Amino acid sequence: MPAIENLGASTRTSPLWSPDSITVIFVLGGPGAGKGTQCTKLVSDYGFKHLSAGDLLREEQDRPGSEFGEMIKTYIKEGTIVPMEVTIQLLENAMKKAMETENKSLFLIDGFPRKLDQAHAFERSVVPSKFTLFFDASEEVMLERLLRRGETSGRADDNIESIKKRFKTFVDTSMPVVDEFEKQGRVVKVDAVQEPSKVYQDVQEKIKAWGVEPISLKFVQTA
Repeated sequence: MPAIENLGASTRTSPLWSPDSITVIFVLGGPGAGKGTQCTKLVSDYGFKHLSAGDLLREEQDRPGSEFGEMIKTYIKEGTIVPMEVTIQLLENAMKKAMETENKSLFLIDGFPRKLDQAHAFERSVVPSKFTLFFDASEEVMLERLLRRGETSGRADDNIESIKKRFKTFVDTSMPVVDEFEKQGRVVKVDAVQEPSKVYQDVQEKIKAWGVEPISLKFVQTA
């Protein structure tokens, strides 16, 4: 098992990449705010690489020969948070792979950072984010959506007790991230209570103000 203190987030004193060459947008919002739906649209229209910290951890724990797999399994089994250095290393590895194999330079990082120390460590050791896209919705709306999803999703955490715990965790740990970035003028807040198509329209208008434009497909006419 690798020593955590040897990972990039622990050892690096300056970012691996410059925000001039790599664009990272953090995507945050409470459970049921509709992040996944919007990320899918952004990937399709803008050419982003979508990375979910939770998905990367789940994939890594099952990957044969993983250096982190057993450690992640233990933390998840005990219900404790995986050390942020590991999560950041997985994000960094996934970014490197997407740059090398898909020529990507635009990244949507979904459901991360969940805490302020994660935000600080990622920006210090990997790359400063451009801004945070925050999907804002009331608990009542999110609860209704998740209970509806729970009827068909089969997800163990789509029940009312688990959902309320997830709301509390988001307010206690993730909202301070949004608040700090908002003070720095680096938050794009979108009303996520609206219909998904209207939410996306707002997202497009607001990120355009930051210079983020959809990819234009050039069709070459062949005789």
